[in-house]
Amino acid sequence: MRSLSARRHWVFDLDGTLTRAVHDFALIRRELAIPAEQDILGHMAALPAAQAAAKRAWLMAHERELAAASVPAPGAVALLRALHAAGCQLGILTRNDHALAQLTLAEIGVQDLFPPQAIVGRDEAVPKPHPAGLLLHAARWGVAPGELVMVGDHGYDLEAGRAAGAMTVFVGATNAWPALSDHAYADCEALRQACWPEATAAG
Repeated sequence: MRSLSARRHWVFDLDGTLTRAVHDFALIRRELAIPAEQDILGHMAALPAAQAAAKRAWLMAHERELAAASVPAPGAVALLRALHAAGCQLGILTRNDHALAQLTLAEIGVQDLFPPQAIVGRDEAVPKPHPAGLLLHAARWGVAPGELVMVGDHGYDLEAGRAAGAMTVFVGATNAWPALSDHAYADCEALRQACWPEATAAG
């Protein structure tokens, strides 16, 4: 297996991976009357159209507020710029809305690294943990899914990566999914230091 630093096609989860985690999913479920054990997007997808539309509207408004207040996760900007400087392809795979993902990337100062086609949101592909978004990235880049690295902070990210055949990297304080992750780091800064220690730590 090639080392991480030799990989050239990187896909990142957004919220909680490249940004500091702020989503309160328990609050979202309460506001939208979604049972605690149910996936939020899956629950809404199964609702009658009118009911689903009302809940999506609330979710979009809530997520827009969060996106507008986004703060980069430790080392995220430096990691992305190190990868970009090395000539790597960069992509986003998020369960958020495409436009809100663009807003988030602008807020943390890396929108220049991600043209619109580099972002796959919940309306462009079946959301994670389904691998469809990763397969779409691979197709757009003209590479085999096994060439991808999927970086995220949740089991959904790792499940999607495994299902696509990508290398999986967990970033976070506690890895609850060790069987699904090929690598694990405390945060993006630790990942950057492990693979590109010569890159600037600014950001």
